[in-house]
Amino acid sequence: MTGSRLRTHEVTLRSGPVVLRPLTEDDWDLVVRWWNDPDIAYYADSNESKYSLSQVREIVRGISSKAYCFVIEFEGQPVGECWLQDMNLQRILDRNPGLDCRRVPLEIEKAYWGRGIGTTVIRLLVEFGFETDGADAIFAMEIAGDNPRSRRAFEKSGFELYDTVEQPAGARASVSHDLVIWGDRHAKRPAAE
Repeated sequence: MTGSRLRTHEVTLRSGPVVLRPLTEDDWDLVVRWWNDPDIAYYADSNESKYSLSQVREIVRGISSKAYCFVIEFEGQPVGECWLQDMNLQRILDRNPGLDCRRVPLEIEKAYWGRGIGTTVIRLLVEFGFETDGADAIFAMEIAGDNPRSRRAFEKSGFELYDTVEQPAGARASVSHDLVIWGDRHAKRPAAE
């Protein structure tokens, strides 16, 4: 059972024209639009064909109890959403006992792909996760093998391959990739990267 309201926070992250502002209860129409966008849903590998407002509210409110949820703005326009979420996959937690592991899901409207927004968003979340919120490791989970754009955005931000996971027969891609960036390695990266 999820909470009746979105857990809010006061964190805003910025880099040039990219701003991550807190997701609020006033943003549901945006999130429903993004979740139902066929281009986004294809790469999110969504099981749903269409999400209702009540489904989106229930899912995101539940996630927000263990995540910082943001709206991605580019030049003042909302163009997507992202989270810095406590790790919720047992297979990752079992391999990293005692570590504070997080995950970073994000979605950006297709009209804004290829502009470096995703890479900027990832870097902002990684910096916040390690330097302010104390994470030990941050993961990008289950990036489909046919989604090299997403994988490159994470790799540009210092992520490396953690695991390759075979997908069931009939899945869109035969494998997916888990990527990770470790806090101790992030701390050693030059600021200009």
